[in-house]
Amino acid sequence: MTLIETRALSKSYRGNLAVDAVDFDIAEGEVHALLGENGAGKSTLTKMIAGVVPPSSGDILLDGQPLGFEGPADALRQGIAMVFQETSLVPSMTVAQNLYLGDEKFLNRLRGVAISAQQFLQSLNFTVDPTATVATLGAAKRQMVEIARAVRLKARVIIFDEPTATLTPEEKRHFFALVRRLKERKVAVIFISHALEEALEISDRITVMRDGARVVTDVTANFTRETIVRAMVGRTLLGGEAARKTAVRPAGDKVLSVQDLSMGAIVKNTSFSVFAGQITGLFGLVGSGRTETAKIVAGVMKRDFNRGGEVALDGRPVRYNTPRPAMRDGIVYVTEDRKLEGFFETMSIAENLYSGHLAAGQNRLPVVSRAEMTRLAESWSRTLSIRAINPDARVVELSGGNQQKVVIGKGLVQRPRLVIFDEPTRGVDVAAIAEIHHLIEKLADDGLAVVVISSYLPEILKLSDRILVCRQGRVVEEFSPLDASEERIMYASVH
Repeated sequence: MTLIETRALSKSYRGNLAVDAVDFDIAEGEVHALLGENGAGKSTLTKMIAGVVPPSSGDILLDGQPLGFEGPADALRQGIAMVFQETSLVPSMTVAQNLYLGDEKFLNRLRGVAISAQQFLQSLNFTVDPTATVATLGAAKRQMVEIARAVRLKARVIIFDEPTATLTPEEKRHFFALVRRLKERKVAVIFISHALEEALEISDRITVMRDGARVVTDVTANFTRETIVRAMVGRTLLGGEAARKTAVRPAGDKVLSVQDLSMGAIVKNTSFSVFAGQITGLFGLVGSGRTETAKIVAGVMKRDFNRGGEVALDGRPVRYNTPRPAMRDGIVYVTEDRKLEGFFETMSIAENLYSGHLAAGQNRLPVVSRAEMTRLAESWSRTLSIRAINPDARVVELSGGNQQKVVIGKGLVQRPRLVIFDEPTRGVDVAAIAEIHHLIEKLADDGLAVVVISSYLPEILKLSDRILVCRQGRVVEEFSPLDASEERIMYASVH
């Protein structure tokens, strides 16, 4: 039985169509994958279904009855919940408080709420401390809390927007088991993902969108990865999946040296080096300390004051307490969490890119140059293929992949010598992944020192000239991509 249906649903921003007369439906107990490039209109379509944004025209029907939402709360009351690609949790509240936010009893005992939250999280196989403040969680654990909150609401329709982008293989397995349990309970699931193999594994039907319009809808058995890609981009992508490396770049000068770096219980006496003209891949499971290590190097976090180890840039000891002096020295960290740390969402593309230029101290005059801002925006928009419905669009109006390109551009405009990419292709479509990979490869070819942190092993094996594996707060093993395998790397990360 059809549960949700849209008829000729459209959404325009400033006269530009983001979703163009889309017909879409989902039945009870169905998993329906919604696929497409960044900017195809997937998130906008589902946000209209979830009451987050109002449609410009068209109808949304639930059980055959037209719906009109004043906001997401109205949709929730009708049994429609959405897990956003960028989490919508309250950072200053605990995990338990976020789980029950908006559904609290008149009188609450914090201890009772925490115990109830812990039992519920354990039932989903999510290892998250319910008493932890959300601001202290990494991207993966925040995503788990978002998923748990939607499931706890017992919605009839749950929309997952890139739910697995930050999850480890084990966490993904638990998530897919959860989706199957929801399906057994007749819950309809809309699954948005750029991981095409996941969509082929978990879904019953697939809809592909391109340029705001629906291209095709069919049962999953009638699709292959190649036919999905062809429908998404209108052509066959050359190369397909990444081939294994047959050669690595030789190491240049040692740009970064880290010795016995420590920060509390998260980073523990880790040591490694990074060389010019090479891509150093950093792999590890959630909680392995890989992101925190990168943030210490870039001045985003502080290492222990006593016995915190040493960081040397070009042989010169450095200790950064804030990112600015690190940026002035040519170190750029491209964050994994673009919404919270990567851009100014109410500013335009040009203003965001120019903020990186200003932060690196490259402006010759103590005033903002509109001409320079426009020049930088045009140049980097071409280089990174940043697509926007309007040249003056705010970054919050862009698709997730184009937001990621703005974050990367804001870092590269600083003309760095060492670039640290943390999950550079999270929430990015197959065509844009190829563009970002080409950009990273070119940076190393041009002599820069590049570090890539990724949870996706094929990406690590494709890009890296050296592979470092993190476990329990330290680098424990190094591999060459020429003889490494996914099994060996994963074994090193858990044993």
